[in-house]
Amino acid sequence: MGIYINRTLNMKKIKAIGFDMDYTIVRYKTENFEHLTHRETLKKLVSEKGYPEEILKLKFDFHRVIQGLVIDKKHGNLLKVSRFGKVKQSFHGLTPIDFKEQQALYGSGVIDLGAPHIQSLDTNFSVSNGVLYSQLVDLKSKGVKIPDFETLADEIKEALDICHSDGTLKDEVRRNIDDYIIQDPQLVELLERYKRYGKKLLVITNSDYNYTKLLLDHTITPFLKEHKHWSELFEITITLASKPRFFNIKSSFLSIDPNTGLMSNYEGKITKGIFQGGWAGKLQNDMGFDGDEILYLGDHIYGDVVSIKKTFNWRTALVLDPLADEIDAIRKSAPIQKEIDLKMLEKEKLEHKLNALDILKNEDKQDVSKDEINNLFLDIDKINSEISDLLDQHRKFFNPHWGEMMRAGLEESRFADQVEKYACIYMAKVSDLIQYSPRTYFRPLRRVLPHEIQS
Repeated sequence: MGIYINRTLNMKKIKAIGFDMDYTIVRYKTENFEHLTHRETLKKLVSEKGYPEEILKLKFDFHRVIQGLVIDKKHGNLLKVSRFGKVKQSFHGLTPIDFKEQQALYGSGVIDLGAPHIQSLDTNFSVSNGVLYSQLVDLKSKGVKIPDFETLADEIKEALDICHSDGTLKDEVRRNIDDYIIQDPQLVELLERYKRYGKKLLVITNSDYNYTKLLLDHTITPFLKEHKHWSELFEITITLASKPRFFNIKSSFLSIDPNTGLMSNYEGKITKGIFQGGWAGKLQNDMGFDGDEILYLGDHIYGDVVSIKKTFNWRTALVLDPLADEIDAIRKSAPIQKEIDLKMLEKEKLEHKLNALDILKNEDKQDVSKDEINNLFLDIDKINSEISDLLDQHRKFFNPHWGEMMRAGLEESRFADQVEKYACIYMAKVSDLIQYSPRTYFRPLRRVLPHEIQS
């Protein structure tokens, strides 16, 4: 896989590289982990929230949700939204909403991502959340006693948070780490290369120290060739950072003793070591770098990237695990997409002829053959049928319920728009950078505007 570039990024100027941990330098076996999360969250909903035990029979369907959808908590719907905020596809529970009903609900309105009834599903960790919401809305529609749509969304999120914080998920990962975590020796090779080139390496994660240690001991230390331990590789490791608050609110750092895990107040300059909490502003000042000399890689648009762009001038990169499958599907479906494009051009030419005849008839008052007009309509109908068949074939390469992650119809999806706005570069996994020198000057392709396209 390659590196995909939205804005120029000169790696020669980057002096420090920070990494999120989960789904960034540590890769998960997503389907396994989300299956676990789905199962354990159902248990919490029953034990902590009093939901009926019959929900425990629900089976996890990994393909039911893709990254980048949003929940409409007011209506109990899952939505796929375009870059312009328009609803392009929707489900109520497990049932697709037809076009007329979708138009009646959302019409030409714009979905406000900041509205209290809208919840974004922007990370791999949100897959089980979306699946649970869809399944429970479906059960509610069948008469099962489940709270209203908004309460349901909030309580699923609360139950998920409990699973993440009380050890339910982390203890299972600890017991069976190979079932959930991917080891990537190329990543370690890349990190040591950056270190040789004089880059300062940081970890800034919302995970606690013990879990961070568990995952980095498993994924980094065994493959080191120039260092003995991951703590030597990363000059500064910050755990329980509470992003995005880490980028927005001043907070004190705690120092962590790596031998005991015990914490103590820390007032000095942040240099080498392992810490908890804190604030990005102090970190940057203590390192003595300008914002554009720091690159941060994460998997969460709002937690990792948007906040940085709004508060600091750090350069940003997004790691999108589903991108690998999306690119593979695009390559495999390319011949069909080419046929669709050719059919669309053919259709446009026929429509242009119809428009020209319309002008002759209504403005120039000339006689126009009805047979010619009817034949054009017949030809267009035939092409529409052919395009429809080709679109059905094309969809089979992508998610069976939602299609492409980065597109909503002909337009970019809301998710793709966020990636373009806030990530300087993006990739499927961090180790994709192994193909590029640490001094690479990443330049985007010149974007072609509609008026620049030659007909």
